Amino acid sequence: MSNKPATASGGWSDLYKKEDWWAVWLGIGLVLAAILFWFSGSSIKLIAFDIPGWTEFGAVTAYLGSNLESLILMFIVFTVLFSIAVKILGHKLSEFIPGFLIIFVMAVMVSIFGSWEWAKKYNLEAPLVALGLGLIISNVLPVPKWFEAALRTEFYVKVGIVLLGATLPFTLIIQAGPVAFTQATVIAVSTFLSIYWAATKLFGLDRRFAATLGAGGSICGVSASIAIGGAVKAEKQHVSVAITLVVVWAIIMIYALPVFITASGIPAGPAGAWIGTSEFADAAGMAAAAAIGDKAITTFTLMKVVGRDMFVGIWAFLLALISITRWEKREDGTKADAGEIWRRFPKFVLGFFVASALVTLIIAGADAATSQAITSDIIKPLKTLRTWAFIFCFLAIGLTTRFRELTSVGWKPFAAFTTGVLINVPLGYIFSVLILGSYWVAVAAK
Repeated sequence: MSNKPATASGGWSDLYKKEDWWAVWLGIGLVLAAILFWFSGSSIKLIAFDIPGWTEFGAVTAYLGSNLESLILMFIVFTVLFSIAVKILGHKLSEFIPGFLIIFVMAVMVSIFGSWEWAKKYNLEAPLVALGLGLIISNVLPVPKWFEAALRTEFYVKVGIVLLGATLPFTLIIQAGPVAFTQATVIAVSTFLSIYWAATKLFGLDRRFAATLGAGGSICGVSASIAIGGAVKAEKQHVSVAITLVVVWAIIMIYALPVFITASGIPAGPAGAWIGTSEFADAAGMAAAAAIGDKAITTFTLMKVVGRDMFVGIWAFLLALISITRWEKREDGTKADAGEIWRRFPKFVLGFFVASALVTLIIAGADAATSQAITSDIIKPLKTLRTWAFIFCFLAIGLTTRFRELTSVGWKPFAAFTTGVLINVPLGYIFSVLILGSYWVAVAAK
């Protein structure tokens, strides 16, 4: 994960020089390929390798042996697509490709374990196992520098979220959007203000630092920390601290929320909405939601991506305006630019909407048999590819998280951020489970 503050837009060159846009191009490209193959009487199933549930290990080895071509083809497709983006983004393929091969092999091992009936019994889903494995490796063994080129955490999750859009009907997004946005607004504002107040009033931290911490805890984690840190011109170290605290609490919530949800018997719909409201990063939230099930993933996505991630551009503009007009004494007359909203807006959210609209248009008006074929030949393979992208992401999170670094941020920033956690998590529960619980149950059932 990068810790560099966001910079100004590069115009049209952003379309091929920004990671967000590459997530859109790759995700939408796969969706269009799935649709075109289906129209031609075929499917992309061959490159969407999926490991079925198993109880005897011999069944897995037999399945791998008979479907090895599909696994190899999927690896080639992912490698080619990611390599194109990584190369243009300025990274070395001589480092990325060997690193991604290792990530892919680890992902296969994790998927095999996650498909084991024993693992399913104890909710040891592949994403959580991937995270745990990555954490163990990164904190026990030295991770070589060249391997970092393949640890594209944000990139993998953004591609996965675009693909996720293809599995959610656009009509559902439209229906749930206003509620998700309203819930997100109330909780995000409350969380931001609590962190900012604690940081500035209780612990005497710089206002720009406080704003960066508040954004990381209330909007969309790492991306918000980077975008808002750049908008208010926070110090690079402050952005790094905010990212670290996002990672700390995101990892805690990956395990804490599913355990509490399962123990309390909270239905999947409200559970996903609560995770979407109270998790601190897209990837971590997706891992937590995956531990609950597909219905939780649906409401999580509506709450997190539609409800919260869209705040980034708006908040970046507003805080840039406040920083320039009230926090900074500038002699050059610089003013906040309305284009700041667009520059900071997470472009992968657009890809999510486009993917959803494309599949919804294809399935609209189709009879039962055609709808079933579309689900089997388009939606299911894309869902499988989405799952692999998320597993790559969770492995990358674990492999880039070192506990000794997490202990170096100091107690004041940690205390300020934790103040927001103590507001956010209970408030998310109240809205998602107590106030709007029946609504989210209905959304998940659609």
